Amino acid sequence: MRNFLFTALIFFTSSYCYSQNGKESVKVTDMLKIRSINGINISKDGGRAVFTVTTIEPDGDSKWDYKYVNQIWMVNTDGKSLPRQLTTKEGSSQAAWSPDGKQIAFVRLADGKPQIFLLPLDGGEATQLTKFKYGAGTPKWSPDGKKILFSSNIPLKDLLKDSLLNPNHEVPVWSYEKPGFEKNQELKNSNTNADPDGNMNEITAYLDNNINDKKVKVVDRLNFQDEMDVNADISLNHFFVFNSDGTGKPLELTKGFYRFNFADFAPGGKQVILSGDIDSTQHTDRSLESEIFIVDTDGRNLKKILGEEGKNYNSPQVSHSGKWLAFQYGNTSFVTLPTLAIMPVNGSVSEKIDIPFDRSKGNFTWSDDDKYLYFSAQSNGGQPIYRVDMSTKKVEQLSDYNSGIVNFDLVRSKLVFAKTEVTDPFDIYTSDADGKNAKRISDFNFSWVQTKKLSFPEKKSFANNQGMTVEYWIMKPINYEPGKKYPLLLEIHGGPSAMWGPGETTMWHEYQFFCSKGYGVVYCNPRGSGGYGLDFLRANINDWGSGPTSDVLTALDKTVAEGWADTSKLIVTGGSYAGYLVAWIIAHDHRFKAACSQRGVYDLATFFGEGNAWRLVPNYFGGYPWEPTTKAILQRESPISYVQNITTPYIIFHGENDRRTGTTQGEMMYRSLKVLGRPVEYVRHPGATHEITRSGNNRQRIDQMLRTYEFFERWIDKKSF
Repeated sequence: MRNFLFTALIFFTSSYCYSQNGKESVKVTDMLKIRSINGINISKDGGRAVFTVTTIEPDGDSKWDYKYVNQIWMVNTDGKSLPRQLTTKEGSSQAAWSPDGKQIAFVRLADGKPQIFLLPLDGGEATQLTKFKYGAGTPKWSPDGKKILFSSNIPLKDLLKDSLLNPNHEVPVWSYEKPGFEKNQELKNSNTNADPDGNMNEITAYLDNNINDKKVKVVDRLNFQDEMDVNADISLNHFFVFNSDGTGKPLELTKGFYRFNFADFAPGGKQVILSGDIDSTQHTDRSLESEIFIVDTDGRNLKKILGEEGKNYNSPQVSHSGKWLAFQYGNTSFVTLPTLAIMPVNGSVSEKIDIPFDRSKGNFTWSDDDKYLYFSAQSNGGQPIYRVDMSTKKVEQLSDYNSGIVNFDLVRSKLVFAKTEVTDPFDIYTSDADGKNAKRISDFNFSWVQTKKLSFPEKKSFANNQGMTVEYWIMKPINYEPGKKYPLLLEIHGGPSAMWGPGETTMWHEYQFFCSKGYGVVYCNPRGSGGYGLDFLRANINDWGSGPTSDVLTALDKTVAEGWADTSKLIVTGGSYAGYLVAWIIAHDHRFKAACSQRGVYDLATFFGEGNAWRLVPNYFGGYPWEPTTKAILQRESPISYVQNITTPYIIFHGENDRRTGTTQGEMMYRSLKVLGRPVEYVRHPGATHEITRSGNNRQRIDQMLRTYEFFERWIDKKSF
């Protein structure tokens, strides 16, 4: 791979990067000012782009409560005018240009369901296009503008009874897995009257009514937890085609009791490319495969292009000429990186050409002339744009590791992208197709950030005990003075396959907040992180504790060796997997004055049962908690096994509706330490999910950050504990 950097972009950013001289410190409430950007879509002529802006605004009359508001904006790609807001009603997103550039389709809630609306750009109000009873999303126009493709998430219980989508009242081929029944007889519709004192059929009807009336949940499925709750229901994502003038009824493009995850019109508009899994006789919770198909726009002639047992084929993108199909494929294991490949649309798997690139990739976009395939990938602390030269099959890097390209689109040799960097958490940029002549064309965050004192990370690296290069970043307090000593905060990322760096969006505010409070911050990407290739990603298999601990503590040691950190005021924090690693560290190392774990996992065997991310257990540790070998590994790797060694003052956070890791995790750790008489505090946020710090209730986000800061301040000046 050739490391080709944006020379123009570097110049553009460096011109203010080190000359910035803001007067105000970053405050905790500055998180409310950050406007984020996504869903960039360029008009066919390349002259305009639409995108979604998410703002945080007051919620009702309370001075403390805030809500997220999505609106659609438009900007001329020449940058000669400021972006303007197109929508005014809340919840507008997923904008897509009509081929003639005269209107956009977008999604907004109507009567509690997402529906597609049309907005004319020559004036007038948005009109509702779909009134689909299951909702409609992800609109895509046919090339002639006459049809719109959309997706809908249909509950299985509704699909079984739907006389239009399931006229023959069929049931799945795969077993619903309700014990004691054969051939899914329990799913067939029944007109039996409900009677708790009747015969067995009437009793069954009565029990079904209790389920429908939300008086009981009966779980028969494997994946019974969503992000917030125990969920016994199954939903199936399907795609439909609808006339863009609103006439007629939606045509069901995909059918059956299967999930489809992607669809788009192929060039010419006569066919649609799809990905999903319809070959499996397994329950949808057990089937991890995905295939790629092509189908006529009338739903006929469905043809499988790629697919095989044990493989996942996804992210299909047909080139503008209709000749090439780009896609990713890999094993169904979670600890892996998919391979990028191309092949002729009408070819066979034997014509597949793999494109070597040892990173996790996404956002695939073809150039208009088919000469390049663009994508983005987290790598080395950033998220650059890359492109594949179709003539050489080589990958070229177009942007740097010090920023993150959150989202982009390409039309007529013009790139439009949303970028994050230290000096600006989100704004819109344009550049040439090769990444040159980059220019910022929005000011959603830039100006207010310039009034702030910022800490700029210094990138460093070392070789760990496996010989792997580990990158880390040091951020000094904003009022740093040589010769003085400062508290040092070790920040750890989750995943464990996440990646942090200057180009990662979620930690911008937290880092700057702690630096504004006089703390230094150090963070690294230990073994097991994404962004450094497959071998690095898999380097923590069967080793969640000691190996990654060695890496993050080495980064800390090397920072301390610079001489400005107060070793009596070292603190550590992290969330999710990093909540786990914080607990592991303080059970094995006692240098920290205080520690904070957020939404962590502390007992891996229990996590297998209560977390919806339960597949991390077999994927990382090779089996299940009842298998002797795996059982021993899980006990060895669980922080709760060493809880008696924890003496560090410790605050533990968990969202009350966090089903990704499960709430028992925090309760077990807290109660164990409380019984032991250790200095521990447990904080629950009602209604909060695992995403509390990224997209959760803003009052709770502020609470968690301030409560963490207050806890650290409570302990760092104590002489002993």
